[in-house]
Amino acid sequence: MASKTDDDLLADARKTFARAEEVERCNRDNWVDDVRFARLGEQWPEAIRLQREQGGRPCLTINRLPAFIRQVTNDARQNSPAIKFHAVGDGADQETALILDGIVRNIEYTSDADVAYDNALDNAVTGSFGYFRISTDYASDDTFDQDIKIEPIKNPLTVYGDPDNMDSDSANWNVCFVTELWEKEAFERKWPGAETASFDADSHDTANWFTDSKVRVAEWWTREEVPVTLLQLSNGQVMQQEVYLKQKEYLDLDGITIAQQRPSRTMKVMQRIITGGEILETNEWPGKYIPIVPVYGDEVVVDGERFLLSLIRFAKDPQQMVNYWRTTSTELVALAPKAPWIGAVGQFATDAHKWASANTQTHQYIEYDMVMDPTGQVPAPPPQRQGFVGPPAGALQEAINASDDMKSIMGLYDASLGAQSNETSGRAILARQREGDVSTFNFTDNLSRAIRHAGRILADLIPKVYNTPRILRIIHEDGTNEDVPVNGAQLSPQQIAQKQAEQKQELRSIGRIFDLTTGKYDVTCEAGPSYTTKREEAASQIMEFIRVYPQAAPVVGDILARNMDWPGATEISMRLKQLLPPQLQGQSPKAQAAQQQIGQLTQALQVMQGQLADNQKQDAIDARKADIDAYNAETNRLKVVGTAMSPEQVQALVVQTLGQLFNSPDVLVAQQPMTQPAPEMQQQEMQEQQPGAGAVPLGAVFQQPQ
Repeated sequence: MASKTDDDLLADARKTFARAEEVERCNRDNWVDDVRFARLGEQWPEAIRLQREQGGRPCLTINRLPAFIRQVTNDARQNSPAIKFHAVGDGADQETALILDGIVRNIEYTSDADVAYDNALDNAVTGSFGYFRISTDYASDDTFDQDIKIEPIKNPLTVYGDPDNMDSDSANWNVCFVTELWEKEAFERKWPGAETASFDADSHDTANWFTDSKVRVAEWWTREEVPVTLLQLSNGQVMQQEVYLKQKEYLDLDGITIAQQRPSRTMKVMQRIITGGEILETNEWPGKYIPIVPVYGDEVVVDGERFLLSLIRFAKDPQQMVNYWRTTSTELVALAPKAPWIGAVGQFATDAHKWASANTQTHQYIEYDMVMDPTGQVPAPPPQRQGFVGPPAGALQEAINASDDMKSIMGLYDASLGAQSNETSGRAILARQREGDVSTFNFTDNLSRAIRHAGRILADLIPKVYNTPRILRIIHEDGTNEDVPVNGAQLSPQQIAQKQAEQKQELRSIGRIFDLTTGKYDVTCEAGPSYTTKREEAASQIMEFIRVYPQAAPVVGDILARNMDWPGATEISMRLKQLLPPQLQGQSPKAQAAQQQIGQLTQALQVMQGQLADNQKQDAIDARKADIDAYNAETNRLKVVGTAMSPEQVQALVVQTLGQLFNSPDVLVAQQPMTQPAPEMQQQEMQEQQPGAGAVPLGAVFQQPQ
């Protein structure tokens, strides 16, 4: 089938966009109304507000909805879902899955993913839907390595999803638009030469894409099935033919060949930057999912049409009633006449200025004139103040009723909002708060679904983006960092030495290189308290357990110290762990006994070697002493017989004695090196030491007759 031209593609884009806009019009209008009502406080009907303002009457807005919204969103922030990988086959292993967990935590940390998650949930709770996205960018300006990022979409009204899909996430989206209105000057700077005028198309499309001063620019995401050839290599690895051809040179060096192949199909995702009349850019996305992730509120499908509901959708009427009745009660109290003084005519002549300011100032006394009643027989009673009838009880009661209606509609009562209620025990208060969490759990659960789908997108992207030898930073669950070599990269000796010095159990990268391009991994999303919250709760529960069962303190002391949040806790935990019995340190009792026996045998062997060395030294000393004694005896004998011998006999005897002495093995061992040269070499060296043609070897002298 021939490929479509740009004009055909743009026609498809305009048609699909118009359809998506029509399908989402109701939900988008409700989103705007809900957000303006709950967050901007636009809660009075415009006609009534103008009428009351023109008449000088108040329009009070007692906005209670943000407190309910924050109860849901802040609870989700305290229990942020976490992406978890699980090995499912094809060369995958659980240790690499833990490394993938750490890579995702690092991606979330470096890209401030919590901002994206919180923004999407806030829009879903307040307006009924929100979005975040996943993108890639170069790690730095001087490298070709790319990193994955999770980014917020601040304005969810810029996103138009697949009009033919009503799934709870975007896993099966085949089309999506992310639009933005550009000022013409900024548009021309970004894309010089691009058209900024209307295009030749249906007239009703023109208003959607061009105005007098702005141009709509859209990211048009499409996904379609394409045929591919699937290869299984001789090493068992499975890959597409296109990927194999890129790596063929390196695979041939390792002797890896194609074992078998078969036709298959895969998803191809394209991103096109378009206006209504031109394709500005075309980019191929490495993954198989459109990387726009929705977070929905309540979903209701009626007659094939999906309606999205926010938390406060049906609480707007009670909120307007609160505003009305509180305004009415305030108005009645404010317009009620000041309590006047009532008296007979002529009683206020004295201190007239005090009587005139009696309702606004405090006076120590006020005098009045004594006058007679109309009969003229008795004096008139003194002036009296007219009593205040009080605030309108009916209006205040209606305001209370409207407030209760809001709570019952959203399922969040006083205890959930932190207000004092009828519950007195801590357990009862927590139970009521938990009931409030259950009534709004659908919103946080929808966020978990969205983050789980984000995990699937990351699992698909990581082998394709991090596919070169690199040193990646990972973050463990406790917040510690580690550099891990992947895809054939090597740690430097300094990095290895630093890791060994840290002595962390989590450091698994020493001596192993992780391959992120092989294996299949499943993704789950675990929602619950954060690691810090769980650690603090664990420390509190362990301390409570020790109070009940003090005998457990020596056994669990290292765990308690590890969960404490103060400096030195880790070091104290390690010291306490060394005091535990071997079986509690993860050591086998048999292995421990064998190690003790080896230690004892090693110590005994060292003692025996020392004794043997001492015995050898003593034997050498005794032999040397015997030689010295023999020499002394011979010397004394010579002294005795020397007087009875001639000089020739004395000379012959001396030569004989010296010959025996030099031929003694002890003397030779003491004088010669450890490695003796051959006898011929000894004789040659002796000749060299006695130069001269007529030199006589020493051995010949020893052999002279007496």
